Amino acid sequence: MRKIFALFLCIFAINIPVNAEEPQVKAAAAVLAEKESGRVLWERNGDMPMAPASTTKIMTAIVVLENSPLDRVIEADKLACAAPKVRMGLKAGERISVEQLLYALMLQSSNDAAVALAVGVGGSVENFCDMMNKKAAAIGCTNTFFVTPNGLDKGDHHTTARDMAKMAAYALDNKEFCRIIQTKNVNFKTDKASYSIYNHDRFLSEYNGALGIKTGFTGKAGHCFAGAAKRGDMTLVSVVFASGWGNAGKEAKWSDTKALMNFGFENFSYKKIIDKGDLVRISGVKNGSEKTARLVYANDFSTALKPDEKITVKFKLPPFLKAPVKAGENVGCADITVNGEFVGTVPVCVKEDIEKIGFWENFKVVAKMWVM
Repeated sequence: MRKIFALFLCIFAINIPVNAEEPQVKAAAAVLAEKESGRVLWERNGDMPMAPASTTKIMTAIVVLENSPLDRVIEADKLACAAPKVRMGLKAGERISVEQLLYALMLQSSNDAAVALAVGVGGSVENFCDMMNKKAAAIGCTNTFFVTPNGLDKGDHHTTARDMAKMAAYALDNKEFCRIIQTKNVNFKTDKASYSIYNHDRFLSEYNGALGIKTGFTGKAGHCFAGAAKRGDMTLVSVVFASGWGNAGKEAKWSDTKALMNFGFENFSYKKIIDKGDLVRISGVKNGSEKTARLVYANDFSTALKPDEKITVKFKLPPFLKAPVKAGENVGCADITVNGEFVGTVPVCVKEDIEKIGFWENFKVVAKMWVM
């Protein structure tokens, strides 16, 4: 059914002054975002293409977890064993499970584990990188191109801080991903070797509410980190690219991340803007068993807000409905902006079923009106 959408505007505003100091961040590109809505709370060069180093492995892990069981056994090939440091030391022909490889991938950033997973799950590194790129596009990344599964500098391998924040937020919805990245250490054996894997993520132990996620470094990328932390109902995701090189850069990625997280938790609160099921409007219905229908929000919507920010909700809805319509059928949406910046959309749906009535039913209604 073709719909002509009309625009309805509803504005809510709270005006309480607040003074927030900018976070002191050395990274060349950085983003702080609220996980659930994806709202960016602070950024520097958030859309600048950057070498992401081993933060790439966040997407590697996502693709593996969504395309392979954890207990699947992979046989390491010569290509994986030839990967440069950092590596776990796989041997050609070694049989090792996907879960064990993911521990090495995410806790100590093993490049040979990344290649073994890519070949084992994707059939080849090239095909696996294609899977990575398709997944990145599917979750809303607009300036990302992966050439390697381990993040080593090669060709046009790049992403942006904004895109990496989207990948990190998406990954946090996977329970197995969260379990793995929060593991402090793990020991296991394969048919050829024994391994002790330790988590290199200092953020986990140094920041209240830290959830982890992934460090990175290459000569081109500098020191990088994609992190997440939760306090109360609010989860924040941060990304810092090129915080520096050498020991100074290694320390800066941690101080940059903590500065971003402190800025977010000190200046923003997680607030519900829309309640699922709340009435949006009463709509007229053509050729329906009922002449009107109640339109309601299909989902809740919450985001991080400062006290003085202005929320605007713009409804895109048809001027009328045409029967039949089913309860839960989406007929429009509510676009939400904060201080003029788009932060999300909530579908608007019909609350009850409304059947279509035919010519004779309409004729009877009209005839009854004339008789009366």
